[in-house]
Amino acid sequence: MNEVNKAETMTGLCEGQIDNNKLCRKTIYELLGEDFYIPAYQRGYRWSTIQVKELLDDIWEFSQSGDDKASFYCLQPVVVVKGDGHWEVVDGQQRLTTLYVILHYLEKEHLRRELKEAYKKSLFTIEYETRKESEDFLKNIREDSADTNIDFYHIYKAYETVERWFSDRDYNDNNAFLGTLLAKPDTPHSVQVIWYDLTDECRENDYAIDVFSRINIGKIPLTNAELVTALFLQSSHFHQEKASLKQIQIATEWDAIEKSLQEPSFWYLLYSPDSKRRYDSRIEYIFDLMKDKPAGAETFYTFHEFNAAFRASREEKGRVDIDSLWMEVKKYFLTFDEWYRDRDLYHLIGFLVDCGVSVREIKTKSEESGLTKAEFKEYLKSEIRKRVSYKLDALDYDDKKAIRKVLLLFNIQTLLATKEADVRFPFDRYKEENWDIEHIRSQTDQEMSGDSSRREWAKDILEYFAGTRDYSEAATSGDSEEISDFIRKTCELLSANKIDDALFKSLYDGIAAEFQEDDAFGIDGVGNLTLLDATTNRSYKNAMFPIKRRRIIDNDMNGVFVPICTKNVFLKFYSKKLGDVMYWKETDADDHLEAIRQVLKEYLPSQEDAHE
Repeated sequence: MNEVNKAETMTGLCEGQIDNNKLCRKTIYELLGEDFYIPAYQRGYRWSTIQVKELLDDIWEFSQSGDDKASFYCLQPVVVVKGDGHWEVVDGQQRLTTLYVILHYLEKEHLRRELKEAYKKSLFTIEYETRKESEDFLKNIREDSADTNIDFYHIYKAYETVERWFSDRDYNDNNAFLGTLLAKPDTPHSVQVIWYDLTDECRENDYAIDVFSRINIGKIPLTNAELVTALFLQSSHFHQEKASLKQIQIATEWDAIEKSLQEPSFWYLLYSPDSKRRYDSRIEYIFDLMKDKPAGAETFYTFHEFNAAFRASREEKGRVDIDSLWMEVKKYFLTFDEWYRDRDLYHLIGFLVDCGVSVREIKTKSEESGLTKAEFKEYLKSEIRKRVSYKLDALDYDDKKAIRKVLLLFNIQTLLATKEADVRFPFDRYKEENWDIEHIRSQTDQEMSGDSSRREWAKDILEYFAGTRDYSEAATSGDSEEISDFIRKTCELLSANKIDDALFKSLYDGIAAEFQEDDAFGIDGVGNLTLLDATTNRSYKNAMFPIKRRRIIDNDMNGVFVPICTKNVFLKFYSKKLGDVMYWKETDADDHLEAIRQVLKEYLPSQEDAHE
């Protein structure tokens, strides 16, 4: 496929030239008088009463919004192929059937005459290739026939829902609803569908079936990105002699933007997995930000906003100023690219995004007139200070959200302090691997309940002393009589069907004394906590310090990423007292806490200003 064709097929549905007849909006009024045909490969009508009611509520709310609100309400796409005297429906059967039921009810119960008399156009028809009787049932929906087959049942339930919904409204309400639903194309307040015509692509092949299958198994659901692509690449937007080159340019730049956003380190600087929105085409995230898509907005909100911008450009300048519109997209991306390339901005913004600060809010601030880069960075730091305004001594393990912020910033600031290394914090790993806080020194045996957790702890001990987690393979000898006794007791514990409480306590107390973990101190304070990924966290949960230390070192030697401050903790980098590298004492936790305080002194508040 050459580059021009490639540029024109980025919607994933249409090949060849995209024009206003192939991809456009049509009012429901424009569907009147049309004949629709449902091919055999589609299932019957299956919308629930909830879906029908939601559509009625949406249209009603739009009809009451007034001309100062949105100029049109757009339903999801109807994908069609021109057949012999009819439109074959590739996708959109459920919406068309529901619209038919609503209009049939209003024609029968409100107008009490055919639509043709009131609107000069008849209600559209729906014919089914394999369920021919359904067409007749739609024209005469009756309860006594509803149980004849499953399609009739769902059609009748939809009609019953419509009837019940309108029973609460009077004649004027019905008039307002119908007037909005069947508003003409030149009316500013209308209900519309996105119309996809695949006729040219489907000549003498089964492309329509292929498209239907792929749409309905979720492989190529229509997205805002695909629809916006079609807007940007319509040949009619360009001077004819420059159309091909301009399309190639936009398509190439589009691909470059998408490629950058597909890089995990770039993407997770900007995106939070906690977001309910998922982006297969990540440029759509930029589009949503550009148009400030609100939470709960209808699916094609962003496309409608872009379409309105194209229309406004055409009205203002006589033709769509595609260069200016595309430049807005590029500038938006280039701002993000600058953040990514600047090491300070990358870390400061990455932290704020993880704290839930809006990317759009940060970008708006960065574009304030007269704001220098240094001033922008200082603004970011001031925003960070607001989010770590904690008294560290007052935090404990239950304050997970706060401690997570502190430890994340501790890692980030440690990296920023080593400018010559040019190492970056991996926000992609941090977010994808669900990093969380974990104790450096383990909990006590009293907090380790349950047979499975005790067995995992015992296997860790066996692996540490005998080199295997399998008690049947463990040697009965060790470096000393005491170690041999540990191995013997551990094998005895693991070979039993049920963990014996007395034997477990005896083994635990002996190991705790060996590892010098028998001295109690407050283990839930910040000084005894560090960041670990979820997988490692689960496996380390009850392990004692020497075992955790060994695994951290093994992971690091094997190329598994370990956060710099986590690695430093288990190497006792922050401990002021030399020696005892295999043990974690209260003084070590205190030294760790003091290191956090010193590294973050630029951000942490004074004692008087801190909140607990």
